[in-house]
Amino acid sequence: MMTEISVIHLLDVATGEGVEGELRDAIEQAQLDDWQKEWQPALLAVLQDLARRGVPVDQWPQSWHWDWGKKTARVQGLLAFRGFSVVAQGVTQGLSQVDLTKAAREPSQAGKPLVYLDYVEVAPWNRPELGRPTRLRGVGSALLTAAVALSDEEGFKGRIGLHSLPQADAFYAKIGMTDLGQDAAYQNLRYFEMTAARAQAFLEKE
Repeated sequence: MMTEISVIHLLDVATGEGVEGELRDAIEQAQLDDWQKEWQPALLAVLQDLARRGVPVDQWPQSWHWDWGKKTARVQGLLAFRGFSVVAQGVTQGLSQVDLTKAAREPSQAGKPLVYLDYVEVAPWNRPELGRPTRLRGVGSALLTAAVALSDEEGFKGRIGLHSLPQADAFYAKIGMTDLGQDAAYQNLRYFEMTAARAQAFLEKE
């Protein structure tokens, strides 16, 4: 299947200028190579700095142990799972993996199909919570927009859901996702959903 590529616009934080990027509806070997060769050394430098400064492990980036090679291999060839990637400035800037088999929990949408975001991660140099200057802004929003657009295409009316790592809770609340509380069946992570009405407003804004 051919990878579909859409042009997107990100923000260069240092210059304040727009940067053209690609949203790809797949995670391919080039993206996994970038994750291994570019993301991992950058993340290791962050972790070493945190350890040197005595920052407690529970305050480290909560996705530091994720292995995108294993995540993509686990669902390879399964039509219910899709991947997205953002590429700009010659390197992968963000990755996400979604599941099309889940149903909504929010009372007004309960039982209706949605796109569930299994994993969303942006490159270490784009993450303000790591305490270092960020390069590009808008990567995470682009991946969420891709999930909402896929939901729309699948006839799910833009509904999406996800379990949030605590460091991202404020972001999902800020963009208007409904906080359905901690999920005892999923590591006590907070579960968020975007309703059909909120999804349409989100797409129009983006």
